[in-house]
Amino acid sequence: MSHFLPSNIRFLRKRKSLTQEELALAVSMNRSTLSGYENQVAEPGIDEIIRLSSFFHVSIDTLLTSDFSTLSEYQIRQMELGSDPYIRGSNLRVLATTVDSGNNENIELVEEKAKAGYKSGFADPDYIKVLPTFSLPFLSSDKKYRTFQISGDSMLPIPDKAFVTGEFVQNWNLIRDRQAYIILTYEDGVVFKVVENLLKEQGKLVLYSLNSFYEPYELALPEIREVWRFVHYISPELPDPVLPRNELQSTVAEMKRDIDKIKRQIRL
Repeated sequence: MSHFLPSNIRFLRKRKSLTQEELALAVSMNRSTLSGYENQVAEPGIDEIIRLSSFFHVSIDTLLTSDFSTLSEYQIRQMELGSDPYIRGSNLRVLATTVDSGNNENIELVEEKAKAGYKSGFADPDYIKVLPTFSLPFLSSDKKYRTFQISGDSMLPIPDKAFVTGEFVQNWNLIRDRQAYIILTYEDGVVFKVVENLLKEQGKLVLYSLNSFYEPYELALPEIREVWRFVHYISPELPDPVLPRNELQSTVAEMKRDIDKIKRQIRL
């Protein structure tokens, strides 16, 4: 029998505040039989494991091979809500994460200098636990957040070196068009873009920059590692002001005069 199965059954039963009698009744077995499984004096057959797996909405693979006592509260909630990757039949995984002394989810900070390491270490709990952490009281305690420092001007007016915080997206089919996301990719690492979701139809995302100087580009499903929905950003810099229409026209006219002047000088 799996080393983790007895403790996992007990863990999930207590989490639902069920007695052995109540759980046994729910999965059509005797209380003494269930007690034997939890106390490792009896081994359940495949039919019993299937019933337990179905009742707790956890895959058999996860039930047998994972130590639930080591999972964070966020990971357990996601699993109970049906995000177990084995049940979903997808390649989505349980997120490597950290918690504080009260078992509350931290917000890990991936600074510019750490982004290269995050590209390869994002799934390694040992790497994640050495990242700086903090908390923001105005964010939901029921969701998982992570903050990334961005670079470049492709998402202006959000400035270079701003810190953008995202909410972890487990189900990529829920990515919404025309919203901003932080995406970890195989080739480019962390990118911050506005997204068009074509995963169901064409197996890809189309990524757009807020800065119209940059052309949109496509990202195929196999290139995606993680997705975080943008929720806010922090920066010591003020965004550039939006020019009033008459001032904008004046600026364009001035640029045109400068260009004409340069052309005349070239002719000379």
